[in-house]
Amino acid sequence: MSETTASAGSTTPAASGPLTGRARRARVALRALQTVLALFYGVASALPKLIAHPSAVESFDRIGWGTGAMYTIGALELAGAVALLIPVLQSVAALALAALMVGAFIVQLTVFDGRNAVTPLILIAPLILIAWARRAHNRDLLRLLHRR
Repeated sequence: MSETTASAGSTTPAASGPLTGRARRARVALRALQTVLALFYGVASALPKLIAHPSAVESFDRIGWGTGAMYTIGALELAGAVALLIPVLQSVAALALAALMVGAFIVQLTVFDGRNAVTPLILIAPLILIAWARRAHNRDLLRLLHRR
């Protein structure tokens, strides 16, 4: 189900009628933000981990977690990036990525002496906004899960 072709009984925002200019601009801006974050998590964050770029390997060795954790976190970031673009998963994906960023913040503070600790905090804010703005899709997701 896309955002613009919701069924009549759906609780998604698209089912509430035509959008005003302001609401349409807000929806487009939110979609653009999701796309930028998906690209960031998929390309800039997950890819170096999944291809074992030397900088990622060095960071995970310094943390003491090794390559297994590096690949796992890379896969979670890639899954979150893809899910940010799937309407029924957007809110959950944003929350999951925000939780990863909480962990990244803690690691930055404890292992890397606070260097770059602000980056995960900056990323948490738009993720929480997406999770809140797309929260109506959670009902759709629950309905899909209960159907099985």
